[in-house]
Amino acid sequence: MDEQPGLSDQYRKSSPWPLFVAFGLAMFEAGIVMANILFPVAVGGMLIFVGSIVGILRESEYINNPWKGLIAASGVSLVVGGAIWLTTGGSIQLRGTAILIGGAILLLGGVAGALWQPDPI
Repeated sequence: MDEQPGLSDQYRKSSPWPLFVAFGLAMFEAGIVMANILFPVAVGGMLIFVGSIVGILRESEYINNPWKGLIAASGVSLVVGGAIWLTTGGSIQLRGTAILIGGAILLLGGVAGALWQPDPI
């Protein structure tokens, strides 16, 4: 019997990020559905989702600095959220608003993190 079935010798650990991606999307949608009460939950879900995507990219070594990845992801979020907000109405526009607010928070966090922790060597 193998000590860790399902894992190869090349990959000795499993990643926690997919769980957070799914949890972030579920929180985002729950916050949108009950927006009059849970709108901050939608923004929090968006932050968890995007942060998890950046974590996946860092873990798989597609990016070296997670703070720069967070700044780039915030730029994408701001563009997508702005496009949704400008071109739609109603509950879909509310999604754009949540994405815009989350993108702004991600940008602030990414810049603060990049200033606090310089590039890894």
